[in-house]
Amino acid sequence: MFDNGSTDYEPDRSRRNIVRGFGGLVVASIVAGLLVATSLAPIAAVTGVTARDGLDAFDALPSEISLGDTAQRNTIYATRDGQPVKIAEVFDQNREDLPWDQVSQFLKDAAVAGEDHRYYEHGAVDPKSLARAAFGYFTNTGDSGGSTIAMQLVKNIRVHESQQLPTEEERKAAYVEAIDKSPTRKVQEIRLAIALEKKYTKDEILLGYLNVAGFGRATYGVEAAAERYYSSSAKDVTLAQAASLIATVQTPDSFNLGDPANYPKNQARRDLILNNMLEYGYITQEQHDEAITTPIESYVKLSNPTQGCLYASDAQFFCDYVLRSVPYLTALGADATEREANWKRGGYEIHTSLDLNQQDVAQAQLNARAPAEEARFELGAAAVALQPGTGKILVMAQNKSFNNTPQATAAQTSINFNTDQGFGGSTGFQTGSTYKIFTLVDWLKAGHTVRESVNGSERVIPANQFKCNGVAGAGDAFDVGNDTPGEGGNQSVLSATARSVNGAFASMAQKLDLCQIRDVAVSMGVHRADGGELDVFPSSILGTNQIAPMTMAAAVSTIAANGVYCVPTAVDRIVDTYGKDLGGETAQCAQVIEPNIAATAAYALEGVFTTGTAVSANPRDGVAIMGKTGTTDGSYQNWLIGSTTKVAIAVWVGNIRGNPAKATTKNPGGEQSLRRITVARNNGANIKFVVFEEMLKSFNANPAYVGADDFPAPDPALVNGKGKVTPRADGD
Repeated sequence: MFDNGSTDYEPDRSRRNIVRGFGGLVVASIVAGLLVATSLAPIAAVTGVTARDGLDAFDALPSEISLGDTAQRNTIYATRDGQPVKIAEVFDQNREDLPWDQVSQFLKDAAVAGEDHRYYEHGAVDPKSLARAAFGYFTNTGDSGGSTIAMQLVKNIRVHESQQLPTEEERKAAYVEAIDKSPTRKVQEIRLAIALEKKYTKDEILLGYLNVAGFGRATYGVEAAAERYYSSSAKDVTLAQAASLIATVQTPDSFNLGDPANYPKNQARRDLILNNMLEYGYITQEQHDEAITTPIESYVKLSNPTQGCLYASDAQFFCDYVLRSVPYLTALGADATEREANWKRGGYEIHTSLDLNQQDVAQAQLNARAPAEEARFELGAAAVALQPGTGKILVMAQNKSFNNTPQATAAQTSINFNTDQGFGGSTGFQTGSTYKIFTLVDWLKAGHTVRESVNGSERVIPANQFKCNGVAGAGDAFDVGNDTPGEGGNQSVLSATARSVNGAFASMAQKLDLCQIRDVAVSMGVHRADGGELDVFPSSILGTNQIAPMTMAAAVSTIAANGVYCVPTAVDRIVDTYGKDLGGETAQCAQVIEPNIAATAAYALEGVFTTGTAVSANPRDGVAIMGKTGTTDGSYQNWLIGSTTKVAIAVWVGNIRGNPAKATTKNPGGEQSLRRITVARNNGANIKFVVFEEMLKSFNANPAYVGADDFPAPDPALVNGKGKVTPRADGD
């Protein structure tokens, strides 16, 4: 009914008939009371109702309302050269609240002149407009107007509040109620507008209106509108631009500047506002004439909002990971429901641990070494880096670019290869021999030494030669094959670790307990990416479980951090819309391996990079590094995990999925052997080494990560059972 102060309102006669009768009398009595209170008793007399009854009924209406927190944009930051850099904006409603001094005076004056020119002269209700609207309503004359800026703000607040409700059904019902044009709704608006006027100044209400008004295309508030339609800011808009924005607020869908078809209607309303601004003394004749002759198309410069992780440049998957972490960010609320509701309301700055300097290096290497456009098979590659002792995620990159729309190409995906299924859709990848680090740790926990000799030969081992929780196994025998001929025979665990001899680790597992090896892995944060239980078979010691790269990076970082495992974290701190620092993800770290065992495991795993299977990935810059390679049967999945005391890295390169058309008896999945294909001038199985080396070289040269320490000396009792460590020999 009185939805705005425009002069072209067409009366809703069908609705008018509905409110006749008892409901109409109640509303009429309230309006009459208001008219009496504003010294317009003659108009009240026309309604034929009692003013005192109206005032009593009016006072009984709800009056609680606040400018509160309107939905705003959330901003995600990473760091570059130690300084915060915005990587993405995420929002349900494109809005950014501004303080008074950041809004152009043209916008303030245009809003008053166009929507409520007596705004600074009356209270929450404009008596003259209300009288005209009430008289028109009850006499069927159809005169219009009535909504002051305060009343329009009430409606906008109620619309906003409706969209914050938890269910679609509740949101829809509340929205319908908020935009209802009945006299009952109008009276409720008046009551709440009066409450606003008692609580806030005129300038505060006007600013609230400008920050919350809708401008079409899910754009709210003058700042977001200026950015979207003018590629400018609310403090820098011209007079003509200001009038065009305010011209939009009455009917945003058909007056917004996002479609040239709307220009004629917008211009007509704009010119009316400019005329009003001249009439009421806000602008000079010269300003008026210049603005009114300015074509709309001359100042519209559209900038579609870059909302979401699709626009997060080379940090897209990390951005998506942060969004999926929202239900677990305790700084946002007491439980997942509250956290998601607060996030939806927005206004947060999320400062993350991602280092864009290092992210760029990893991304460039993956792009160059594992091209997303590879067409012969579905080549995937991922790299993740963590900080030992804290779990902070420093790098999260992969060869496919992010696209979560139906238009995604073969070079794009929404699946995050680095994370678990619940945080990006991946079910993980078989880890190959990287899983041997858990057998090594359990070997040391059981009191064995790394110089102990074990049988490294290929052979078939009966299932009952292995046990789980002390119970001998049953079922098929374990057919153990080595990766390279000539690796068999008796050898030290130190040598077997460096050269990744399968037969030797099978011998170690025979002397241990498969369930205890699994428990060691679990204590170091290992779990299947799909959420299932870890397999416990003899073959599982060679890496048959499907695990996410980030999980393996966290596991190897445990050894580098003297046995302290830390859950990976992405968010350093959260700042709310008022500038309050809410803190970030609390470090969840625990001592899961005794320091002497971790030091001895690191000692053994250093050999992988000095004399073993990862020599080619060693930057040889004097920084101590330890880790493990991993290659699955057929070289379908290839891994390298490693860590200094400053950074832990996991690189995976392999088949995203196989090609059923290429399936054979030996290769039922139709996967491509990376050892039998050249990709970007590298053997496919060697991509991991190049990517890892360049990443680590960059980390070691970065001032933020220099100073990596040597690993602590191993426990002599766990090296050779003596009080002194025998120097490592070549190949040992």
